[in-house]
Amino acid sequence: MLFAFSVAPTVSDPDGSVHRAVADAVAIVRASGLPHQTGPMFTTIEGEWDECMDVIRRATEAVGEHGPRVSLVIKADIRPGHDHGEIEGKVQRLNAAIEQLDSGK
Repeated sequence: MLFAFSVAPTVSDPDGSVHRAVADAVAIVRASGLPHQTGPMFTTIEGEWDECMDVIRRATEAVGEHGPRVSLVIKADIRPGHDHGEIEGKVQRLNAAIEQLDSGK
């Protein structure tokens, strides 16, 4: 399973930044040992339901230490039979499809 999630406090630093709170969340993801990728808006983790949800819960709790309210968005790709390697596999298949389109022009 892949879970893409974004978690942030609803109250930011005076300059509008939430990077300190997000850093605490990403540190939990990195310490989890699960395959992961962090982008500018979402972090994606790969693993079983319970282990991913535990990481997301702990990351959310860490962000909660930065303010009285937290926003959490989760998107999941649940695909039985594709247990490992999808965090890179999906991107590889997409790039191959784009290359095929480009070579057909």
